[in-house]
Amino acid sequence: MNDILKKLQLPARRRHTPEQFIVQDDEPIAGLSILYQPHEQKHTEQTVSSAKDAADALFEMGIISEQQLAVVRYEQKNGSEKDVGRILRHLDFVCEDDILRAQAGLCGFEFRHITSEQVQKNVFEMLSMEYVRANRIMAVRCSEKNLIVATSRPTDVFTIDEVRRITGCNLEVVVCGNDDIDSVCAAFEANSFTACVDDIISDMSDVEVVQDARQEVEDLAKIAGESPVIKFVNYVISNAIREKASDIHIEPKGDHTKIRYRIDGVLFETMSPPAKMHPAVVSRLKIMSNLDISERRLPQDGKITVIVGGRNIDLRVSILPTSHGEKVVIRILDSKSVLRGLDNSGMEPAVIAKFRDEINKPHGIALVTGPTGSGKSTTLYGALCEMDGKSMNISTVEDPVEYELNYANQVGVNEAIGMTFSAALRSLLRQDPDIIMVGEIRDNETARIAVQAALTGHLVLSTLHTNDAPSSITRLVNIGIDAYLIAASLNAVLAQRLVRTICQKCKQPYIVPDSMKRYIEAAGIEQSRLYHGAGCENCRGSGYQGRTGIYELLVVDEKFRDIINSDSSVNAMRRAFRQSGAATLYDDGIIKVKKGLTTLEEVLRVTQVYGKNELEVFEENIT
Repeated sequence: MNDILKKLQLPARRRHTPEQFIVQDDEPIAGLSILYQPHEQKHTEQTVSSAKDAADALFEMGIISEQQLAVVRYEQKNGSEKDVGRILRHLDFVCEDDILRAQAGLCGFEFRHITSEQVQKNVFEMLSMEYVRANRIMAVRCSEKNLIVATSRPTDVFTIDEVRRITGCNLEVVVCGNDDIDSVCAAFEANSFTACVDDIISDMSDVEVVQDARQEVEDLAKIAGESPVIKFVNYVISNAIREKASDIHIEPKGDHTKIRYRIDGVLFETMSPPAKMHPAVVSRLKIMSNLDISERRLPQDGKITVIVGGRNIDLRVSILPTSHGEKVVIRILDSKSVLRGLDNSGMEPAVIAKFRDEINKPHGIALVTGPTGSGKSTTLYGALCEMDGKSMNISTVEDPVEYELNYANQVGVNEAIGMTFSAALRSLLRQDPDIIMVGEIRDNETARIAVQAALTGHLVLSTLHTNDAPSSITRLVNIGIDAYLIAASLNAVLAQRLVRTICQKCKQPYIVPDSMKRYIEAAGIEQSRLYHGAGCENCRGSGYQGRTGIYELLVVDEKFRDIINSDSSVNAMRRAFRQSGAATLYDDGIIKVKKGLTTLEEVLRVTQVYGKNELEVFEENIT
């Protein structure tokens, strides 16, 4: 008995007697027979099978090869990590579901995916939310004789026994993923946080809102302060944050209001409340943003700070008059999602290493380019996070200041009072800066001052709106900067896009259509290694959840400086970039496809150059 406990690495102070593992009807709990089994023959058989671990089970299931099993055993024998599950995760041979499925089989449990719809609320509440999250086990529902519980730690026999004692029930154990437990907790938290949307809308049906040009401001303010309106606005905002949306669109459509969330770069319609709610909802948002509720003819911009999940989240509110009323767009700025560093950005290790070399130089300009919403600001913040704010003076000029940085001096642009990018930059140069981040280079004066700062010993980081890295040089020339100044000051240009990643809950192999096969062949991708998301509730049927970046990095070396001085046209820059051997956006996207992170269709969607994809542009350049 002691030998088995040692093999399981269970703490001695929590050891139980064999009798504690017997349920009320004298039947042992499934999966605990490795600790106690009254029948000698069955005990012997289970002891033999318990010598197997997840790697053996995965090999027998045909999920890992003999060579991969040998690698696992080598790592287990010679490495510092002995836990097979952690080794498998580190080697990335299999997905998390496969590891849990193997562990479940060894313990005699069934592996399932659990959704909130499958969980009985009154049963779930038998264990506190804190206990569920800490111990990764939850009560799901009651069967005829047993309480069904789901855990992502099937080998944690003591927690399973503790749940049996807490609930006083016989247990039927199933195994699920950590994501399943988190999503169920989030769903029940949402239900307890706010009333049902239908009930809120029903409550508001009694609120008469007269949409008339002569409507009194006091009436709007009163209606906006009604409890149903407050609840509804709170629900729209909090639900968007839980759904990890980046924007909320509230659009008047005549007979109804359309509310949409932008999730992973794509808009999803969530609800359509009646049109008579719209003025009250807009007025409530204006009050929260300290805007003028009586002004409904001119655009207005404001800011709201809310607390959701114990953290502060900033909201940027933009209101625009339309033919059917005022449209509201709310940008959600969550510092938790943006301050994640370069290592979590999706850059390949070689690109990260080169980019770090460029941002660690004492002077020069490093540009990040891409369209709106491609994650340029996130990359710049990630670069600033790696710099020593204690020994260097880091200053930023932004429009507006989106995220507060403790290690930087941030200046907000206000063109109404003459505080432009160029004016702020001129002042910053008198503040003894080491590193300057400019939110965007958009005119000649800003570009000229940035170049002067780089040539006088400062490191300048900024963004530029161009399609790819090579065309950034042509863009600077078009702004009015001389080619020789660009060649002398520019260190590197990083172009980027965001591609949606495949939903892990519905990920499966698939066959690409014939129209895509030429891309597969040109990229050297095996058909058997292609995946996509079939669509499920977790990803709203899209097949994607989350995003990652694809990048191309142009490092301006001496050879490239000569080319800039001689011919800075777009074609010349792109030709020189390809001849340098650096990976393009399309090339980096193909790497993500080969890794099973995204799909070829998604890469082609975001790597369009003037209506043509990178492969077609490349073929034209060759010919």
